[in-house]
Amino acid sequence: MAWTQYQLFLAGLMLTTGSINTLSAKWADMFTARGCRDDPEHPFSHPFVQAVGMFLGEFSCLAVFYILLCHDRRRPEPRMNAGQSFNPLLFFPPAMCDMTGTSIMYVALSMTSASSFQMLRGAVIVFTGLLSVAFLGRRLVASQWLGILITIMGLLVVGLADFFSGKETHKLSDIITGDLLIILAQIIVAVQMVLEEKFVYKHDVHPLRAVGTEGFFGFCVLSLLLIPMFFIPAGSFSNNPRQVLEDALDAFCQIGHQPLILLALLGNTVSIAFFNFAGISVTKEISATTRMVLDSLRTLVIWAVSLALGWETFHGLQVLGFVVLLVGTALYNGLHRPLLARMPCCVGMVDADEESEATERERLLADGRVQADDES
Repeated sequence: MAWTQYQLFLAGLMLTTGSINTLSAKWADMFTARGCRDDPEHPFSHPFVQAVGMFLGEFSCLAVFYILLCHDRRRPEPRMNAGQSFNPLLFFPPAMCDMTGTSIMYVALSMTSASSFQMLRGAVIVFTGLLSVAFLGRRLVASQWLGILITIMGLLVVGLADFFSGKETHKLSDIITGDLLIILAQIIVAVQMVLEEKFVYKHDVHPLRAVGTEGFFGFCVLSLLLIPMFFIPAGSFSNNPRQVLEDALDAFCQIGHQPLILLALLGNTVSIAFFNFAGISVTKEISATTRMVLDSLRTLVIWAVSLALGWETFHGLQVLGFVVLLVGTALYNGLHRPLLARMPCCVGMVDADEESEATERERLLADGRVQADDES
């Protein structure tokens, strides 16, 4: 069945805004400008300020949710499921995970290339799968375990590619630290995703509302944390002149001296809002499988643009790493099933996998209903 124009628009919007999100953040890191004092020009290294902007973009999803809800309620027959009422504080723990993981990733992005950053984020599959088994009692099928194993192999290849090729643009110590920070951030993001899955199943929360609620908590808490960060010494770990954890005033002064930094930050903020909206819409209008494919293509776009702009050099190991990660992601998310379904010898295996996952979804939904009934 051919896609409609609206579905093509959503797919293009997700791919474009998802790529802009990482590229604009990396672009901001590449600027140099004077600060508030008589300091010489120095790099724009303000990961926590960038994270605040990202949470502002997520927070805007809450406004989008209520606009869509109001528009839907004006229809003769409303179709939008607003979900059950819930205590917004339930999303405070995952919001704090999001805040911590995102801040760490922005620190890491300044130490490594945009393409390696995006590829290494694939590690979230490994930790999400393991944590869902440990804390949600989920049973992964054989193809998902194989996908996790192949993803780990892909991460090792990408790490080797960084080791051999990244020294041209970053110090080797920065590359190693950045890659390890990205992996650490994926552990935190995996905890966030497991918590979100538990709460979303339990309270039937609309995804836009969940993203917006987390964005609100992340924006408020991190904005307040910028105050003590202004006084916390960080030594050589920080690249700002005062060598504190985060110098927000220096960031604003640099933006004043180099307005293009503001354009990069706005690109990050706006793109994350549209990316979340487009991703949820693609899942609803097309399929979750299509969303996973587009997310993988986003890595390819970021890599191609980075090469075209001269931000990094081509290395064959990155090609191998990307392909291996793509195979691991495809297996974990079941993208291989449409191909196997066409082979008579594999139809039974595909049906068994789909039945197992369907049973697992029903179990999680049932657990959520039982818990909700117990609380009421």
